[in-house]
Amino acid sequence: MVSTSQPNTTAASGTALVIGGGIVGLASAYYLAKDGWQVTVVDKGDFYDNCSYGNAGMIVPSHFTPMAAPGIVAQGIKWLFNSRSPFYMKPSPSLSLISWGLKFLKHANEKHVKQSAPHILGLNVLSKTLYNELSVELGDEFGLAHKGILMLYKTEKTAEEEIHLAGEAKALGLELDILDSKQVQALEPDVQLDVMGAVHYRSDAHLYPPALIALLIAKIKAMGVRLVPNEEVVDILHRDGKITEVISETNEFHTDIVVLTGGAWLQGLAKKVGLSIPLMPGKGYSFMTTAFDGKVRHPSLLLEARVALTPMGGKVRIGGTMELGPINHHINMHRVEGIVNAIPEYYPGYRLPMPDKKEIWHGFRPCSPDGLPYLGYSKTINNLIVAGGMGMMGLSLGPAAGKIVAELALGQKPSADIILFNPQRYH
Repeated sequence: MVSTSQPNTTAASGTALVIGGGIVGLASAYYLAKDGWQVTVVDKGDFYDNCSYGNAGMIVPSHFTPMAAPGIVAQGIKWLFNSRSPFYMKPSPSLSLISWGLKFLKHANEKHVKQSAPHILGLNVLSKTLYNELSVELGDEFGLAHKGILMLYKTEKTAEEEIHLAGEAKALGLELDILDSKQVQALEPDVQLDVMGAVHYRSDAHLYPPALIALLIAKIKAMGVRLVPNEEVVDILHRDGKITEVISETNEFHTDIVVLTGGAWLQGLAKKVGLSIPLMPGKGYSFMTTAFDGKVRHPSLLLEARVALTPMGGKVRIGGTMELGPINHHINMHRVEGIVNAIPEYYPGYRLPMPDKKEIWHGFRPCSPDGLPYLGYSKTINNLIVAGGMGMMGLSLGPAAGKIVAELALGQKPSADIILFNPQRYH
């Protein structure tokens, strides 16, 4: 038996067990430890290859609209019939998938977007501030750069949609520029671009995820946080509205509070304490390339193709696709081919070879049906805090989620408004 409740004179706040070692779990451990909690983190993997590890590394206040938005349903249906498209929902008789889909349809409207935008933006802005602090506290070796992100578009239709969205972003206080093709080219003088224009979100930033994860792990270990790798949680015992014991494959944990992150596995973990938290894994792929020879200066999103491109340490990470369905580790090379083929449409000087399958990373984004995170105390389990469902913004929102977890644990007012993120809003 492993107890996390042993007395510790330096941890007056008590003990905390974090389930899940992705960016949200690690950030939660960091801020809890800073507040004096004695923290243990348990994860089914080795902490170094969770979803945020291989993503595009973007910090995105610009992403203030939820995935459940007007127009995405019609566009998604068109993409379903293209094996190389950016979006795919695996047909399944699963009641969970059907239920998730119906909830998604219910929220894909303008009212939901307008209501959600300030709350999503508040979390992202908080995270950007915290990343600036982390670059000092952890050291700046994780490549934090404030160059903004280019939203590149090639068609009139996308230009109209993106410029309209930019107007809403400006009204919310984001710093941005609407650029024509010549202005975009001036920002990227070393590579040829074939675009109609772009919105340059100067409010955004980017970093190198593997370096961030390694530094954060080293830091929390030095703070006394205990990491338990390769341990899947098999049961969570609770009685009278309180978790009494967390059981993994080889350990039993007793603790004052439990923080449930778990990424794409959050839904299954939540069921162990009787919580219904709808979630669908959204598989994405990425790979690194040296093809650009360090010439790309700004991260970009190729909007029509739904492909992300980020300079990282002299290389470029390219990623994309959203495959909704049960977790599986099959790499669909047709979808990778769709990512590869999109690059010369925007960067005509670069026709990349298909990467070998062993060079392709894949991860599972934890997608809620309304596109909003699950963040807050459980209504029915009084020592349980849930932090997950960040979708494609896990890395961007990680520090904010972790900071708010620590604030909630001490009974403090959160640094951002989380009223829409109630983890039991579907109960």
